[in-house]
Amino acid sequence: MKKILIIICTILASTQVQAQIKEKAIDVSIGLGLSAPYDGYDIMGTGFYAQGEYVLSLNNWVDLRPYAGVILTKVREEDIDQYRPELRSIANAFLFGGKARFTVPIPWIAPYVELGIGGSVGSFETYTLDTTLEDNGFLVHIPFSLGLELGPRHNVNIEFTYYYHKSVQQYAGAAAFGLTFPIGND
Repeated sequence: MKKILIIICTILASTQVQAQIKEKAIDVSIGLGLSAPYDGYDIMGTGFYAQGEYVLSLNNWVDLRPYAGVILTKVREEDIDQYRPELRSIANAFLFGGKARFTVPIPWIAPYVELGIGGSVGSFETYTLDTTLEDNGFLVHIPFSLGLELGPRHNVNIEFTYYYHKSVQQYAGAAAFGLTFPIGND
């Protein structure tokens, strides 16, 4: 009986959310990827970042955003020379999950913050003087972003986005540029 009630409540809640969606869009971002340890050492991996989001706008202030992306970082050669070679922060993973964007809808420039939960599938290495962690496979992450939507339709964005991986004491992220393309708006 409990399972049936949960299924009914889930169906009712999802139809209620669907009725609240004002606009839909696709958001595509690309940028400079990075990974760094939590414990403050100046050790950083750099590389490539790309992500796509399916945007469900509830109003001018709040969007729901399921996402999928990729981050590929490696240790820079100059860091290997500067630090001991065993110190590194590397993230090579497929990212997915859901987040909410909270925007202040100012004309031409709209600051926003994003928060959610997701998963990463890939390989991670965090080696510092205090931390020796390496993991492959599925990890949970917390996405967090700060950015600006630009233009008369707010369809260009620049952001700093981070994915916190507690199990490997590392964050991966990017300085990214993105474009939003409206879809199916009647």
